[in-house]
Amino acid sequence: MVNRDSIIEALQPVLEPTLKSSLTSLGLIRDVVVREASISLSVVLHPDSLEQSSAVEQSVIQALANGNIQEPHLRFRAMTEKELADINDKLQSSGQKQAPSSEEKKAAPIKGHGAGLDNHTILHPESGVEFIAIASGKGGVGKSTVTVNLAVALARLGKRVGLIDSDIYGFSVPDMMGIEERPEQVGDKIMPIERFGVKVISMGFFVEDNSPIVWRGPMLGKMLRNFFAEVQWGELDYLLLDLPPGTGDVALDVHQMIPQSKEIIVTTPHATAAFVAARAGAMAIRTQHQILGVVENMSYFESKETGNREYVFGRGGGGRLAESLNTELLAQFPLGAPDNHPSEPDFSPSVYKRDSEIGQEYITLAQAIIDRCGK
Repeated sequence: MVNRDSIIEALQPVLEPTLKSSLTSLGLIRDVVVREASISLSVVLHPDSLEQSSAVEQSVIQALANGNIQEPHLRFRAMTEKELADINDKLQSSGQKQAPSSEEKKAAPIKGHGAGLDNHTILHPESGVEFIAIASGKGGVGKSTVTVNLAVALARLGKRVGLIDSDIYGFSVPDMMGIEERPEQVGDKIMPIERFGVKVISMGFFVEDNSPIVWRGPMLGKMLRNFFAEVQWGELDYLLLDLPPGTGDVALDVHQMIPQSKEIIVTTPHATAAFVAARAGAMAIRTQHQILGVVENMSYFESKETGNREYVFGRGGGGRLAESLNTELLAQFPLGAPDNHPSEPDFSPSVYKRDSEIGQEYITLAQAIIDRCGK
């Protein structure tokens, strides 16, 4: 019978590349979950080992296959400074060589830092990239609209911005931004599409005719890792991730892969939407991700004729959610759509023009995010 103990036993021969010790003996196999149809687990690596995660992945899969255990859904992340200190204590007590801490290595520059980020180091805590995940508890609250317009607003303020459409089942970013071309491959790297000053990658670029994605968890995790490792991002200040709604595998992958990521929670003012969104916020808190704040979307409908506001989905949900998460309500956007026309050269269905009222509100939101991130 496959259970946590049998998985740990099967992985005993797999070594941590930098520390040269068994992953299991160091306690670096985490979050083992065995379900009827799937297995998932997290692998914690020394920061210097992240670029070897593909090799570790193959070793883990092979070790489990040797134990007649099916291929799992794997997540990788770098250990924190505290975890590294605890590991060094363990190695010291057993007489083994310790690994240098990041503090001891700060004098040595990260490969690619300052001269174009190397794709293997973009997830490194010292890469200089600010990761911001945009999450919601349920679909239909305008999370992707907020993500796209925040990314564009950051670019309009002079920031170098990337955007990953992490909603692999429900990808929508290319259509929302009016992107019709496909990424090109240069050497062994994929060049993201740049639109409105934002570098974009999405599952939508690799699907023909809007076909549905019928994948299990392991494939989703691999695709998300590919978005980090195989895309030529270049130098970035911010990388935004449009998460799928809820707290499923992809959201957990992001929390595991990018422990330094910050998060914005999107909701509508409806009490139920805010109640469900609280779960996404609780997940961020549980995984020690900083919540930058709450954005309330579809807060009201404003009549163009009279200017009167109608609160179609009620009032107060965003404020209550922010209070429950001990954070701030960053913005309240009305129900509506950009006044764009298909004949315009830079047409997009969902990006507000900079000089529009909502476009300026997104500029204000972007500046608030910059102030909070200190970048």
